[in-house]
Amino acid sequence: MSGDSDCTRTSPSAGSLSDNEFLPDQPKYVCSLSPDLITKAREELQEKPEWRLRDVQALRDMVCKDYPSLGTCLDDAFLLRFLRARKFDYDRALQLLVNYHTCRRSWPEVFNNLKPSAIKPVLESGFVTVLPCLDPEGRHIVCIRPDRWTPSNYPITENIRAIYLTLEKLIQSEETQVNGIVILADYKGVSLSKASHFGPFVAKKVIGILQDGFPIRIKAVNIINEPRIFKGIFAIIKPFLKEKIANRFFLHGCDLNSLHQNIPPVILPEEYGGTSGKLDISAWNELLLASEEDFLHDFSQLVLPCDSSPQDMLRTVSSSDQVMRLLSDYNSKY
Repeated sequence: MSGDSDCTRTSPSAGSLSDNEFLPDQPKYVCSLSPDLITKAREELQEKPEWRLRDVQALRDMVCKDYPSLGTCLDDAFLLRFLRARKFDYDRALQLLVNYHTCRRSWPEVFNNLKPSAIKPVLESGFVTVLPCLDPEGRHIVCIRPDRWTPSNYPITENIRAIYLTLEKLIQSEETQVNGIVILADYKGVSLSKASHFGPFVAKKVIGILQDGFPIRIKAVNIINEPRIFKGIFAIIKPFLKEKIANRFFLHGCDLNSLHQNIPPVILPEEYGGTSGKLDISAWNELLLASEEDFLHDFSQLVLPCDSSPQDMLRTVSSSDQVMRLLSDYNSKY
């Protein structure tokens, strides 16, 4: 695996290029990382610039050999997202890529007709946006406000679609691939009836995507103004989250000072005790909606085969079914 020392790294075989002659020419990759981020990627992600394209080719070879019908994009830049998300461990990057496609094909309500214009009402509601300023670690802050959603207007899956497209847009940036993101979720005004829409099935799917099915590094999840019921639900879900992810959840309640220890006020809007002005969702909405053609092009390369996928492609979050059962028990009691 490429995460180890150079002597243990497996480079593509001498015949790998000829084996893949049937593949169309791939766009030439040009690194856009600053010298500081190249150093950070080397230290944190085991990314060595001198090995980068060899690592990408190795992953491409594995896809062509083990999953020839996966229907995935094989561009250098696209595959590099998965290598970075799994610290250049070939096997784990391959599994993440397979899970990425498995998640997309297993939830048609979310992934059919997935494009910014299709989720415009969600964007206009302010349910999800990205704050204009980066945090001190160079990370974007994704702000989610469930109270902005009116269930009678559209189903919860539309919110999931909006979040997914937001992540897809963010991960196009190499800086985000290296630095990761931070989530700020404000549960102010979320009632029990609204929370019930986030049931076992949705919870299972979302956990599967965020934890094992998308190539992004979630560095922190800050929950603010959460109702008491959220703490109960989170207590049930937490044991089934990977320890690294679970430890990155911070429940602040109504304590803005606690939030400010994780996210400095200078980059927060006034609504969260910050000094960057009122929360403005228009800039992010315009950016996402202007990316329609980019998404149509990118997603057109993700051809989902109609036949059943191999058994290995169904390995996402092994504990999802247990989460589903436990949430059902919890909902029935409360």
